[in-house]
Formats: sequence, structure tokens, C-alpha cells
Amino acid sequence: MTESQVTQRLVAILAADIYGYSRLMQDDAQATVATLDASRQVFRDQIVAHHGRVVDMAGDAVLAVFETAIGAAEAAMRIQAALTDRNTQLLEHRQMLFRVGIHLGDVIEKPDGTVYGDGVNIAARLESLADPGGVALRGAVPQ
Repeated sequence: MTESQVTQRLVAILAADIYGYSRLMQDDAQATVATLDASRQVFRDQIVAHHGRVVDMAGDAVLAVFETAIGAAEAAMRIQAALTDRNTQLLEHRQMLFRVGIHLGDVIEKPDGTVYGDGVNIAARLESLADPGGVALRGAVPQ
């Protein structure tokens, strides 16, 4: 791969995962996958609605990039609100709580849309610091 095949740019990176995913899977894998599928649709809808792009959804993780930090923050808040509403329909021990981290940073993007770099790593670290059902923001990302 040549340098001309990759781009480096500034984006808002959203990283998310489920708090207690392993426990949910051990308790009832089929119900967890069904709830995860519904939750992923909420992520997709809000990411697209706020001018973002889903990069990857593997396991319980979501990785997306946005052209603006405001778009990422607004999408995250709407995602968490929608998922909170969905959780009211579930028994407490079956509720799916996502942690979301957002970071404004540089990424290297391959032609297939995959992104790499410190920006992605920082967003993932922020996600792990977020409260279940919450959003952790860094630096210039609006609140």
C-alpha cells in the first residue's frame, strides 16, 4: 500500500461498548444478541443522522467517525437517550448499558474506510472510563 492510498485527517471518533457484556451473554446469549441487534440499529440511525460513518461493529463494540465534534456529541446523547428508553422495557438484569467515548483527533484512513491511530486509541480509552449509560468526552468536544 502506498502513501497515496491512505489519508490522514482530523475527525471526531466515537467508541462504544457494553458494560457487563460477558455476564449478559452467559446469562442468555440469544436474548443478548437480539437486544444487541436492536441497539446497533439505534447506533446506525443516529450516526448517519448526524453525518457520521460506522467504521466497525464487532462483538459488543461500535466505532464511528464524524466530520464534526458536535455531530458526534449529539449522536451519542441521542443514542444513550434512545437506549435508556429501550431499557425500561427490559428486566433490570437484562438491561444493556453502553459506555461511549468521544475524542477529536487525527486518524489514518485506508481506502476501505478502516481508521487507525492515536485518536482511535484515545476514544477507546475514554469509552472505558465512561459510566455505564454515559458518555466521556475529551478536550474540544462540545458538551
